[in-house]
Amino acid sequence: MPDPTLDDALREAYASAPADEVILDTLELRHPTFFEDGQPVAIRVVRNHQDIVARIEDGAPMDAGEAVTFTGIAFELRLAPIETVAVPEMEVAIDNVSTELMKHLDAAVQDPNPIAVTYRPYLASDPLTPRMEAPPSFELRDVKANTMRVTGRCRVGMDLQRAFPHPLYTTTEFPGLANR
Repeated sequence: MPDPTLDDALREAYASAPADEVILDTLELRHPTFFEDGQPVAIRVVRNHQDIVARIEDGAPMDAGEAVTFTGIAFELRLAPIETVAVPEMEVAIDNVSTELMKHLDAAVQDPNPIAVTYRPYLASDPLTPRMEAPPSFELRDVKANTMRVTGRCRVGMDLQRAFPHPLYTTTEFPGLANR
């Protein structure tokens, strides 16, 4: 099933794979413990051999609508399938992890909040235009790290154990629901 959130230019690039166009996959990692110089920061990486400056979509959790730098680094990702039955999940592996990234990940391990990950694709010919409507955000889980690589699984932050609809409408809390 095609992804309706992709813009036409990105769909065309995926479909035709032109030699003169490169799709740049980016990841943004956010966590309440990610700080530098007393300011909250996001870790932004691009699967590329060099850094890029790209504009973040309006409404993003951090730096909305601004042009920011994504650091070029080797990483692998397997995107979640576009299906209505599966819980969306993405697998990520980041190679040659810098001491800067490890410092942030070590701090995040001590905190119960999950690391938020946002995936954004861009086209190399126009990195100032985000190519996805409402880029998906995931929670990084099952993280394993060593000096060379960080791997993890990213899932949409859903609580599948909770009753639906929530809150649960009971006659105790909502007496007007009782038959008379």
